[in-house]
Amino acid sequence: MNADRLRPAVLVLAAGALAAVLTGCQQGGAAAGGAAPSTTAAPATGTAAPGSGGNTGPSTAPTAVHTVAPVVKKPVATATSAPASTPTSAPKPAPEPAPAGAGCVDSMPGPDEVDPHEFALYRIEELDGSTGKVNLVVQHGAWGCGSPDSDGAPFVVTGEESRWALDQAAYVTATNPIVTSTENQRIGVQELIDWVKAHPDSGLVFRYQVGDDGAIHRLEEVFTP
Repeated sequence: MNADRLRPAVLVLAAGALAAVLTGCQQGGAAAGGAAPSTTAAPATGTAAPGSGGNTGPSTAPTAVHTVAPVVKKPVATATSAPASTPTSAPKPAPEPAPAGAGCVDSMPGPDEVDPHEFALYRIEELDGSTGKVNLVVQHGAWGCGSPDSDGAPFVVTGEESRWALDQAAYVTATNPIVTSTENQRIGVQELIDWVKAHPDSGLVFRYQVGDDGAIHRLEEVFTP
């Protein structure tokens, strides 16, 4: 009789204990679930490798652009051939023969007919070496007309002899008879002095140019046959 009365009470107590246990388990599971870290997958930015089964579309990452600087070609200078020059001497002037008609005189030339750039050379007077010059004893004149059967026109002198200073470093050329050539050849001033001393009063005709100092700096023999 007492056992039958106690049975419902025991069942009630057991049910309450079971409910309490179930409630505690649910709370513990919820707490454990809340403490677990949440992981979020990062979006893929690359292109999936072939055969991986992933995304095969083009990558959305920006592509680096390489800029190539333009090649600027510099102009190439065109080589030109430099004109040949004589290393130690001025170029040889072409021989200028004596005039054979035009502007010639058939008598003693007057002052207006005298050639101011030519004279006949007779002698050379050496001066003190410190001057750097020598004196040419010359006579001015003009070219005569000559005759048809003559070898060339004569140089007709007039007036008195005069002296003109010649620079010892002057450019001098000579032809026959000073050198064995019908073309002007460069010679030294001393070579000219030696020849004129050996052949005084030859009267060879020279064309000359005067420098700023008043002395002759260029002297070229005029070829006569």
